[in-house]
Amino acid sequence: MTTDLDPTPDLAPDPAPDDAPDDATSVSLWEGDEGGLEHAQRLALVTLLKSRFISARTHPRDWTVLVEHERVIRSRLNDLFLELAIDRTREVAWKRQAVSEAGARLPTLLYDAAWSREETLVLVHLRDRLRAGHAGGDARVYIDRDDVLDHVATFRPAHATDEAGDEKRARNAFTSVAKAGLLIPTASEDRFEISEAVEPLLPLELLQQLLEQLREANGGGADAHGDDQPIDGPTDVPVEPGAAAAADTDGMLIEEDAE
Repeated sequence: MTTDLDPTPDLAPDPAPDDAPDDATSVSLWEGDEGGLEHAQRLALVTLLKSRFISARTHPRDWTVLVEHERVIRSRLNDLFLELAIDRTREVAWKRQAVSEAGARLPTLLYDAAWSREETLVLVHLRDRLRAGHAGGDARVYIDRDDVLDHVATFRPAHATDEAGDEKRARNAFTSVAKAGLLIPTASEDRFEISEAVEPLLPLELLQQLLEQLREANGGGADAHGDDQPIDGPTDVPVEPGAAAAADTDGMLIEEDAE
């Protein structure tokens, strides 16, 4: 099942500040460099392109640069037929495919990837818990791994016999969502903070669509092992020109030479 999320991990540490060029007055970073962005602006743009989102919580330096230089970064994305979306309340920013007002098909660098049935259940549960926590006055909302796995297990068909396989798919789904940056690690390996990005990236309209299609998949002959039933919808994984994209077992984008 697909959502407007991509599974590209985005919690790698930002480059150290001392990686900046010595000459702070110049935007040129190497001989022949014709780029017009400053070093910090380029880092923020690259992080946004490589990641599904950036936020003040997970990418504080890039978020600050993005807010201060929104117009120029938005312009660079537009050059690639992408749009910049910002939720200032939750301090989350992400890219999305631009759509022509005239209905013309625009070139795209984004790769459509599918989220499994179990991954969709995890995402919906995280959004529900995040909203409930905020409604109760919690500034940050936490969840345990077992809580999520137990929730996914409640959707197991009554006639299912492959309990071990179902549990493995649920654990893999949890790991994929965590690697997408929507679960922030804590001191405990089994407890995570739910990212504020869950709600803007999974709005009510999309949530209702996912739940409806999930019901249809469950009632439309899904086998006893709960095999993946994809839901159509765009995700935003960058694909470099000339490379064939494929998803590996960790949900990361990998490149293969095009034949």
